[in-house]
Amino acid sequence: MSATVAMMLALAVGTYAFRLVGPVLHGRVELPARVQELLSAGAIVLLVALLATGALTEGGGFAGWARPAGVLVAGVLAWRGAPFPVVVLGAAGATAVLRAVGVA
Repeated sequence: MSATVAMMLALAVGTYAFRLVGPVLHGRVELPARVQELLSAGAIVLLVALLATGALTEGGGFAGWARPAGVLVAGVLAWRGAPFPVVVLGAAGATAVLRAVGVA
């Protein structure tokens, strides 16, 4: 067995074990309320950081103003309760229109 196959098997077993820990320990481990609040806040911060990175950068530099404007349109549509296809089409349309008129 090559080292690559052994590493893949080890990672697969580790991933399965990591996913199995949640259901197995559910109800047995009680986290304090403050820790639960911090975990929730941490998840939100990570998602916002991912959104900002994807919306504002491309190839290590600024992506231009059209993409963040499209993300803003999508955010407003989602906040107003628009269906998902409308949110996606609205964001794509806003970005396309801005790029067509020369806003990079």
